Amino acid sequence: MSMIINELMTIEELASYLKVSRRTIYDWLKRSKIPALKLVGQWRFQKEKIDAWMQAQTNQ
Repeated sequence: MSMIINELMTIEELASYLKVSRRTIYDWLKRSKIPALKLVGQWRFQKEKIDAWMQAQTNQ
């Protein structure tokens, strides 16, 4: 379990990782376009799932 927690990113970390604004992340969340987890009222993102999602976007 601790391995998964180490891979979780916050909205700020994800925005930095993807080089997009926080507003873009929130827009994607609203439209269910990005894989995310909501833990204790906070959005979290698994790097492995984000990387797979980005690869799928590239292949389209």
